[in-house]
Amino acid sequence: MNNDVSLQKEELSDELRLLLSILVMDHGAKITFDIQELLHKTDWDKFIELARHHRVFPTLNLKLQKMKSTDIPTFVTQMFHRDYYRNTLQMLALSGEMEQLAKVFSENGIRSLFLKGPVIAADLYGDVSLRTSCDLDFLIPIKDLERAEALLVTLGYVKDDYIESVLNDWKWRHHHTAFVHPDKAIKVEVHWRLNPAPAKEPKFDDLWERRRQSSLISRPIYYLGREDLFMFLVSHGARHGWSRLRWLLDIKQLVNQKVDWPKLIRLLRKYQFAHIGGQALLLVARLMATPLREEMKPLITDRKAEWSAEDAMYYVHRIINLHTPPIPEEVDRYHKKYLFGLLTTRQKLLFMASFLYPYPKDAITLPLPKSLHFLYFPLRPFLWSWRKIRKQG
Repeated sequence: MNNDVSLQKEELSDELRLLLSILVMDHGAKITFDIQELLHKTDWDKFIELARHHRVFPTLNLKLQKMKSTDIPTFVTQMFHRDYYRNTLQMLALSGEMEQLAKVFSENGIRSLFLKGPVIAADLYGDVSLRTSCDLDFLIPIKDLERAEALLVTLGYVKDDYIESVLNDWKWRHHHTAFVHPDKAIKVEVHWRLNPAPAKEPKFDDLWERRRQSSLISRPIYYLGREDLFMFLVSHGARHGWSRLRWLLDIKQLVNQKVDWPKLIRLLRKYQFAHIGGQALLLVARLMATPLREEMKPLITDRKAEWSAEDAMYYVHRIINLHTPPIPEEVDRYHKKYLFGLLTTRQKLLFMASFLYPYPKDAITLPLPKSLHFLYFPLRPFLWSWRKIRKQG
């Protein structure tokens, strides 16, 4: 199939083009003339900033060692080598903590599926040091959430209790809660959903039935089946605008594995992620030189996949940190519009209907006893209007 997928409306910076060129080099590839030209034009401080922002410096470090180019300043290679070393220590610490958490949950009858972190690094890259992770994410059945949180507290974790809720809206408006270990400086995210509403997704029992066991350590560590992992990674990356190239690098590594494409396509269509899967494939084809194969055609010929891939280039052209407030107003407006554009018609209707459900702000505006919280449903339009009037005043 034709891989010449044109997505961007403006040229990428020299630093980003060089970054992408090095990332897609095969181990035995020679440095091309284009790369040589970029090596002379690159602002190395900007290049380092990009590599760190996109969390691709472990792979970059490996590629630069194999290039052995005299045109790359020594301070650049030394910087990435130090970053790589620190990341290796971080990933080893996370691996040890993951083993302990899996042991504790298993002994207490709580099934857990690790979503990212060391298991994904080992599976996709063959080496935990070649992917960055700042925390551990695992999925459990929602019925076990309270017990899991209690176990984390006994292990020394402190809950980051940032979720405000009324009438149990946390169950669908959010999809995870966070805990931090003050002594180990490790953060874990406990998921009861893969994505927040209005996303449709498999039941935990279905994911558990298709689970895989990691060979990273001797103790059983379970994570998502290959097709479920693809669906999770593309939905996560799309929700964040693919603002870090590491997520696309993950997809590039995954599609080079033995994916059951008919099974994957059925799965994506069932849960309304087919256009998201197509978006990811179009982006890795354009930015990561990943061949588009015939079995991918049902996903990449989706017009919505093309449009959303084009929209995601907004994030690729910029350094955007969606988790670092304050988010610039322009970026915030674009991101809200982008996220709404990703939704299917059914999801858009559910999303708009969710505004009729009471928000925690309603309980702050008019505190009521818990037994009367049902009154927030008919009161919501008036409480919303009152807040708007006061804000304008």
